[in-house]
Amino acid sequence: MSSPSFKRDVAIIGGAGHVGLPLALTFADCGMKTVIYDIDAKKLEKIRAGKMPFMEEGGQETLDRVLKGGNLELESKPNLVSECKFLILIIGTPIDEHLNPGFNSIHRAINDVKEHLRDGQIMVLRSTVFPGITKHIQRFVRSLGKNITVSFCPERVAEGKSIKEFRELPQIVSGFDQATIDAVKTLFGKFTPEFIEMQPMEAELAKLMTNSWRYIQFATVNQFYMIAAQNGLNFDRILHGCRHNYPRMAGMPGPGFAAGPCLVKDTMQLAAFSNNTFALGHAAMLINEGLPGYLVEMAKRNFELWRMTAGILGMAFKGESDDPRDSLAYKLRKLLLLEAHDILCTDPYVQGEGFVSVDEVIARSQILFVATPHKAYRNLRIPEHIPVYDVWSCVSPAERQPYLKGTP
Repeated sequence: MSSPSFKRDVAIIGGAGHVGLPLALTFADCGMKTVIYDIDAKKLEKIRAGKMPFMEEGGQETLDRVLKGGNLELESKPNLVSECKFLILIIGTPIDEHLNPGFNSIHRAINDVKEHLRDGQIMVLRSTVFPGITKHIQRFVRSLGKNITVSFCPERVAEGKSIKEFRELPQIVSGFDQATIDAVKTLFGKFTPEFIEMQPMEAELAKLMTNSWRYIQFATVNQFYMIAAQNGLNFDRILHGCRHNYPRMAGMPGPGFAAGPCLVKDTMQLAAFSNNTFALGHAAMLINEGLPGYLVEMAKRNFELWRMTAGILGMAFKGESDDPRDSLAYKLRKLLLLEAHDILCTDPYVQGEGFVSVDEVIARSQILFVATPHKAYRNLRIPEHIPVYDVWSCVSPAERQPYLKGTP
C-alpha cells in the first residue's frame, strides 16, 4: 500500500500500549509495512522477543505471525517516521487534578517527531481527545510549515478484545476534506467492515458521549444497588426481575466498580466541554467513585473494622484483565488503610508490591472485599464466618450478605 514516496505504510506513535499495539499487529497482519515508535525501550524489547506485554485475545498468535512475516518494526527513536505515509498518534488528552483536560502530551509527541514530518503525510488521532483538538492539531502542524492533513478516527473497541473487534465493528472516520477521509478509509479498509463519516468535532463528541453514556448507565445501577442494600433487599433478585425476558431492560448492566483509563476521564472531558453544565456526568462520577467508600462505611457500621485484617480480591480495573490503570480497587485499598488493622491484596493477573496469593488472602483475612470479578474467584470456597462485600455477586450471593443494610 505504501506510495512511491514512502517506503512504509503506517507508524503508530506511542504504539506499544493497550491501544497502539493491537492496532499495529492488525495492520502488519494485513500485510502493511508497520512501524511502532515508542519511548518505552524495555517494552519494545519484550515485543521484539515475541512476548505480548499485556493480555489481548489473539494477541500472542498475531504477534508470532507478524514477527515471522517481517512487516512489523519497533523503534525507540523516531527515525522511521519520515518513511511512513500515515502517522497514528496514540496520545490522548488526560484530565488533571482539577478534572480539566490537558493538551501538553499531544504537543510533546508532535514536537518529538517534528524533524521527521514530511509533506503528504496524514496524521490520524486515535485516542480520545477534547472536542476541537483535531482542528487545533491541524493548525499546529501547519504552523510547523508541513503540508500534513489531520484526521480523527477514534478507537472504539473493548480492551483485551481489540484485535477481534477491529474486524467486527464500524470505524468512525473524519477529516477536513474528502480526500483525507477517503485516504483513512483505504487505510482502515484492510480490516474494517463498515465506516461512518463525520466532521472531526462530531467524531470527537461521539467518542466522549459513548463512554459517558456507559459511565452513566453503570452509575444508575450502582445507585439502584445502594438503594436496595440500604433497605436490606436482595438486589440480585431485583435485577433478575428487571431483565428476565424483558427486552426493554436487556441492556441494563449489573452493579460494580466503574473504572479504567477511559470512562471517568471522558465523562469529565465532556463536562468541561459543556462548561460544567453536564450534571448527569458529575452525578455519575460521585456515585461510581463513591462506591468503594460506601462499602467501607457499611463494613464499619457492621463490624469493628479497625480490629480486622481486610482482604481485597482483584486489583485490575475489570475482570479478566491485567490492566490496573485507574482501578477503583486501589481507592478501596487506600480507604481500608485508614480503617482496617491490616490489608491483603491479590490478583491472578496483576503483580504488585506486597500482593499475596488468593489462598493466603482467604486464610488470613477476617473480612473480604471483591474489587474485580475475575472468573478465577467464582468457585472459591470462603468460610461462612468471613463476611464478604461483593457488589458483583461474583464470589458470594446476596443472601450471604445480610449486613448490607442500613444507611452508612
